Parts: sequence; C-alpha cells; structure tokens
Amino acid sequence: MKLGAEWLASAPQAEQEAFLEGLSEHALCALPWLFEFWALPHQLPPGGDWKTWVILGGRGAGKTRAGSEWVRTQVEGGRPEEPGRSRRVALVGETFDQVRDVMVFGDSGIIACSPPDRVPEWHSGKRQLEWPNGAIAQAFSAHEPEALRGPQFDAAWVDELAKWKKADETWSMLQFGLRLGDNPRQCVTTTPRDVQILKELLKRDSTVTTAAPTEANRANLADSFLEEVRARYDGTRLGRQELDGVLVEDTEGALWTSRGVEAARVDVLPEFDRVVVAVDPPVTGNKGSDECGIVVVGAVTKGDPKDWEAVVLEDASVSAASPLQWAHAAVAAMDRHAADRLVAEVNQGGDLVKTVLNQIDPMLPYKAVRARHGKSARAEPVAALYEQGRVKHVRGLGALEDQMCRMTTRGYEGRGSPDRVDALVWAMTELLLDPAAQFRRPTIRTL
Repeated sequence: MKLGAEWLASAPQAEQEAFLEGLSEHALCALPWLFEFWALPHQLPPGGDWKTWVILGGRGAGKTRAGSEWVRTQVEGGRPEEPGRSRRVALVGETFDQVRDVMVFGDSGIIACSPPDRVPEWHSGKRQLEWPNGAIAQAFSAHEPEALRGPQFDAAWVDELAKWKKADETWSMLQFGLRLGDNPRQCVTTTPRDVQILKELLKRDSTVTTAAPTEANRANLADSFLEEVRARYDGTRLGRQELDGVLVEDTEGALWTSRGVEAARVDVLPEFDRVVVAVDPPVTGNKGSDECGIVVVGAVTKGDPKDWEAVVLEDASVSAASPLQWAHAAVAAMDRHAADRLVAEVNQGGDLVKTVLNQIDPMLPYKAVRARHGKSARAEPVAALYEQGRVKHVRGLGALEDQMCRMTTRGYEGRGSPDRVDALVWAMTELLLDPAAQFRRPTIRTL
C-alpha cells in the first residue's frame, strides 16, 4: 500500500481506469481519505514496539500532514461513533497560535485531513478538538510547560520540538502526563536542529525515526519555491538541516562552528593569484581504509600578508580508493581548477605518493609535506584565519564542513580520520600561513 499512489500515478491510463472502475462506490469515496495509500514512506510510522516516533524532515517535506494523519489513526474507530485507540490526545506546539493555525486548521492540519463524517469540532474557549466518538485533543503551548501539569493522555503530537525555548521543561511535563492506556505513544514532527533535547531523544531505544528531504514532497510544492530555496541554501550546512532534514551537530569546543562556516559563504569568486590541490592520502587503499582527503583552494596573495584571503573551491575527496584512483582524482581536480601545485602529506606513504602521482604526470608540480604536530595543533592556525574572515567557502562542501565542526582542541571527535580537514589545513598552510611567515622573519644584514 505504501507505493499505491506511486503505482497509480505511473501506471498506463488503461490500468488506472481499470483500477478505479474495480472499486465499489463506498471504496471510491473512501480512497481520498486512505492516507496509507497516498503517503510517502517517511510519513508512515514504523512497526514494532516504540514510544516515540520522530519525523525529521526538511521544510515542506510533509511532516504536518504525517502528524495529522497519525492523530487520526489514534482517535478514529471503524465507524464515526466508534472509539479508537486513544481518547485523550495532547497537541503541543511552540505557541497556541501555531497549534491552532498549523496543527488544527492548517492546510495539512487535522481538520483538513479528516473525512466529512469524522471532522472534529474546535472549542476555542477550551482549546480542544472533539471528535464525533468523544475523543478529545487538548492544545498546549511550549511557552507554558506548567499547563501540562495535571492533565493525562494516551497519545501526543509534538510539533517543531527543536525550536522550543522551554523544550526541557515542556517535554518533561508531557512525559509525566502521557500515562493513560496500555501503550501511550507520541509523534514528534520537527526540522532537525542541534539541540540537546532532540539529540537525547534520538538516542533512546524507545524512539524510532523516519526522515526525508524537502524534495521528497516536491509534487505538492511550488516549483518556484524549490528553485529559490535550493539556489540559496543548497550545498550549505543550513541547507542540509532545513532542506535535507539532516541533524547537523556542532561539537563542544570545536575549532569551527556551523554559524561560523555559514558566515564564510561566498557566491562571487575573486581573481586568484594561486590555486593549489592538497591531498591527505590514506594509509591503505581498501574497502575499510580512511578517505583520501582532496581539497582545492584558491588564494589572493597581493599586498600586505594580513590582507591575503582564500576560498575553498572544491572538496574532491574519495572513499576506499586505491593509490592510483585517488591520484587520478587529485590530478583531475588540478585540471578542473588550473591549479599550480599539488601538495601531499607523505607521513604514511613516503616516496610512494610521488611515485603514484608521477605515473599519471611525470611533470606534475608537486610538493611533499610532513606533519610534525598533531592534527588539532596544525588546524588551530587555520581556524584563526576563519575567525579573521580571511577564508570563504563555495557551496557544496557539506562533508568537509561536518568534519571541521567536529575538530576540537582535544582532537577529532567524529568517526574515522578527518582527512578532508587535513587536506584543507595543508592547502591553507601552503597558500597563506607559510608565505606570511616568510614575510615576518627578520632580514639578517651582513657587514
């Protein structure tokens, strides 16, 4: 059934007509209200024994519709007057207005999604929805967590949890009240944000998750909306959060933050004096090896060194590549950007790195570099360049930026090795740090 509407839309006209003609009059009338037939996969709850279903989605991904339809499955019975699984539901949003205008009366809200014979009635004075079978949903604002002290429920729909200013207090009060029935459950619909309450919730064994980007629901969105938001946010960490529905986390004590990286975004490129490709080769070239970090950076190096600037142009890193594969990828990046030098760390590979590169191009302008300090110590001066506003990023560097935001003074706190960050550091060292150091060294005069 999950692919019912997808099949129907793509089937030949003769099959569509045969399917619809085969339905009884009652079935045909009910079809628009059978959400399981029309739903996208992320809009349907997973099976199994869970307490909390979290729907992570980009803007316009269909989260509100999924929440509304889930409430319907909880309160509706087989017939309009028959009871469903739940009779007391909490509807909790950031404000009362948002609960009313989005969750209840919105275009994808509960009332709009309900069949004509099951539409609940809104009692504004009580802030309640009441169904024909007697089930009641009570509206609550996350700004007033104490209002949840006392009432009890057998189901709850929580909207935009990651935006709540009093998230911890409100969530705790809701959990105390979610105590009716044999298996009280809650549905959380939210665009992900790097907030503790959401991260803790996602880690719990009793939580299940579905996720989808904005594009998943493109059939129900204006083309102009998609074009605009993609043009503005595609390839950025903010875009990964707001459009792709990905939880983009910052690590405590990180050398870079999401906000800082977003502030470094640039759309118009200057004329570069130099462009380099930096490579951090993996120790091995098999399926379980680290990535090969390959980063392209251009720099403007005229005038006073303190005014020099750089732009990260591409993250061309490759995964599980053999030495010849990553070497081809690095040389191809040089060709794309007309780079004047390839810089490669040789702590692990030694002469092998140069040998492999020379197999592709014996005349390749190449410089070997060796790490004499730890990764964090090497990265700190580069992070300082970002703080000074001297480094910019083009769009499409999400994987690199994720690694950057997990690099701390204590070391790298992500999975694997920060190969992309290492390559970035070598590029910045070659273009800005080492040349600037040459300018600062005093000249020794001889008599």
